[in-house]
Amino acid sequence: MKTMTCRQLGGPCDLSHRGATADDVIKAQDRHLKEAEKTGDATHQDARNAMKGRWRHPRQSMTWYNDVKATFAGLPDS
Repeated sequence: MKTMTCRQLGGPCDLSHRGATADDVIKAQDRHLKEAEKTGDATHQDARNAMKGRWRHPRQSMTWYNDVKATFAGLPDS
């Protein structure tokens, strides 16, 4: 398991997401941003909008995805 924060994934806070793969932490970030949007947390809105765009246009978002995967791979197991 490895840990990445909301901020490392493009968000505004330091909430930690743990996962066995980069995809696990990306999905956790997506859930976190959805919840923040649902509760009216405006500080996460830009990150939520960016995540929505990545899900809608995955080919255009490969740079972000590959960067997250590379960062995740370089992290120590926790």
